[in-house]
This record gives sequence, structure tokens and C-alpha cells, in this order.
Amino acid sequence: MFSQTAIVLAIFIATYVFIISEKIDRTIISFFGATMLILLGIMSQEEALLFIDFNTIGLLIGMMTIVNILKTTGVFQYIAIKTAKLAKGDPWRIIMFLCIVTAVLSAFLDNVTTVLLIAPVTLVITETLEVNPLPFLVPQIISSNIGGTGTLVGDPPNIMIGSISGLGFMDFMLNTGPIALIILFFTIIIFKFIYGKKVEVDEDLKSKLLMFDEKKAIKEKSLLVKSLSILFLTLVGFSIHETIGLESASVALIGASTMLLVSGANIEIVLHEIEWPTIFFFAFLFILIGGLEKVGIIDMLAEKITETAETNFFLTAILMLWGSAIISSFLDNIPFVATMIPLISKMAAMSTLDVTPLWWALSLGACLGGNGSLIGASANVIVAGILEKSSYKLSFIDYLKIGFPMMIISIIMASFYLVAMYL
Repeated sequence: MFSQTAIVLAIFIATYVFIISEKIDRTIISFFGATMLILLGIMSQEEALLFIDFNTIGLLIGMMTIVNILKTTGVFQYIAIKTAKLAKGDPWRIIMFLCIVTAVLSAFLDNVTTVLLIAPVTLVITETLEVNPLPFLVPQIISSNIGGTGTLVGDPPNIMIGSISGLGFMDFMLNTGPIALIILFFTIIIFKFIYGKKVEVDEDLKSKLLMFDEKKAIKEKSLLVKSLSILFLTLVGFSIHETIGLESASVALIGASTMLLVSGANIEIVLHEIEWPTIFFFAFLFILIGGLEKVGIIDMLAEKITETAETNFFLTAILMLWGSAIISSFLDNIPFVATMIPLISKMAAMSTLDVTPLWWALSLGACLGGNGSLIGASANVIVAGILEKSSYKLSFIDYLKIGFPMMIISIIMASFYLVAMYL
């Protein structure tokens, strides 16, 4: 007779293997794994639901709703066209400006949504200039993951970490934000050497691009004003949510419900646009991690790491940063972070150590590590898919040649930052 521990571990490992292999959709296999825990009596249905972190789920749903209504105004197309015109059609300037725009939007809207909105408009710009879109879109991928590192809502790992650790929007802005800005600055300089002289455009084609009218992209001005006002108030709410006694998810959902009310949007269309497979993947993943927690595996691992941390906290933090980065380069960073969060939480409960530097190490490693390969983060996969539809291909190896060295440089910089600020 197998012990409950062995059963839970087997289900968890098997689920992970299928997620990594991508043989079965990650939401389907995590759904199956979570329900097997209930079927085999590891936990009841009520217990399973208690393990789901509804703060993470609510924050994701709220922000997706806000962005789905905002995008109908055409504001993102406006920003992309305006950016290209400000660059006066110069390809390097367009690359640089779009990197900055992508990073900023990724910090406040989330990086997956940002690339979904900006990448197709970038393709229109590159088609007009008759140039290869890869030098424009590869920097965008990397910038989106760097930008997402800087705030609570920019990247799913940060949303998860913030929910459990109690670290708020301003905590992320003040701790991961500065290093994200520094890394973005040096990343753009490096891209200047990589792509600065590789893309050349005829003056006639530049003139053609400058004839674009960005004002035509705006479809509903009154809705745009309302939507931007609500988005601004939501971001203010994130920055003061601890002071006013609200969870970050509550702030996002209040913003989303207000946006739905004032926009007159069709609720069926808005809800249809939400990435429900991602939402349910999170929920089932929390149940799977809950299984590990219930049978004591998390406690056992936490004890081992705590022993190491108490004797050498510096080494533990650096290993957390680099381990998170390397693993997140080749595996989806969401399941990895979901596994590490309860470990750090248990460490905090088991000892008098201040584990806050470990939260920052996990955040920086997982978010920046997503740049390491084409499958390291959802934003990377989405841009590769958009390129394929336009008859261009971004291969795993071609991306790896640029993305992995850039990731290593960013983690070296993050290491110095972590040591200087916290260790």
C-alpha cells in the first residue's frame, strides 16, 4: 500500500513532467492532477478549495477585465504608431522607443497583455518599412519581461509572491522597480550594438510610415477618458491598498466592476476575452501544491533550506536567485514559483530569519529568468506565435543566442543589487 506522501509526490512529478513536455495542455493536466488528489482521498473538495489563493485569481481577473475594455478604445495602436512617428521612421530609434513603451506598459498592465497588443502593431510598422521584424520583436520580448519584474501586477510570479508574502504594490515598486530600470537601460545599450547598424530603411519608406494617422486608431474618445481615469485610480489603489485595508485583488476587482459599469461593455464579450485557461491553471496548481503541503513535504524541504539559511543566508539567497533564473529559463516560471512560495513561507514560520531578501531573489530570478529561452515565459511564446502567422519564424536556437546571454547579464546585475541592498 502506497503512503499518501508517495501518492502526492507521484501525482505532482507526473503533472510537472507533462507541463514541461507540453504533450498535454497545462491546464488540462493540472486539472486532472488536482482532481486525482480528491479522488484518492488525499484531501476533500472543501480542503482543495481552501488551498486556492483567491487573491492571485482575483487580481488576474480584475486586471484582465480592465485591459480588455481599455484595448477596445484603440489606445495601444495609437501609442505604437505615435512612438514610430516620434522616432521619425529611424529603425533603431523605433526599436529603442518600443522597448521603453513595452517595458512601461508591462509594468502596469502585465507583460502577456502588452505583447499581445503591441506586437501586431509592430508588424504593421516593419511591413511598411519592408524590414525583418525579428530585430524589433526580440528586444520587445526581453523588455516586456524586464518591465514586468518591476511591479506587483507586471508578471504572474510577482502577483503570487505578493499575495502570500504580504508585500504590496509599493514594496515591489521600491525594491524590484529600481533594478528593473537599471537592467532595462543597459539592455537597450546592448541592443544598440546588436541591432543598431543591422536594419537600414529607404527614405521613401520612412516617409510612408510618417503618413500614418495615429488619431484614427482611437475609436471611442469618451470611453478612453473613462477607462484611463479608472486605470489611474486602480493603480493609485494598488499603491495605498495596505493603508486603506484592501487586498490588491479587491482593488483590481473594484476597478474592473467600475469599468464595466461606466463603459457599457457587453459582459459576455469581455468575459470571453479573459484568459480563463490561465486562471484555472493557477487554481489547479494551488491545489497540487496544497497536496504537498498537507502530507508534510513542504515542511520537510523548508526545514532543510532553513538549516542552510541559518548557517549561510548569503549563499541561500544567491542560490535562490540563480536557481530561479536558470530553471525559469527552460520551465514555465509559474509552477516553479508556486512550489517555492510555501517553502519560503514555512521558513519564515520556522525561524527568526527575515526571509524578505529571499522573496526578492525569487521574484527577480523567476521574472528575469523568463528571458533565457523561447519557452521561459508566456510573453515569449505569444510573440513567436504572432510571428509565425506573419510567415516569419523565431526559432528556439535563434532566440537562445540572444535571450540567454541577456538573461545572464541581467542576473549578474541583480546579484550585485541583491548583495548591496539586502545581504
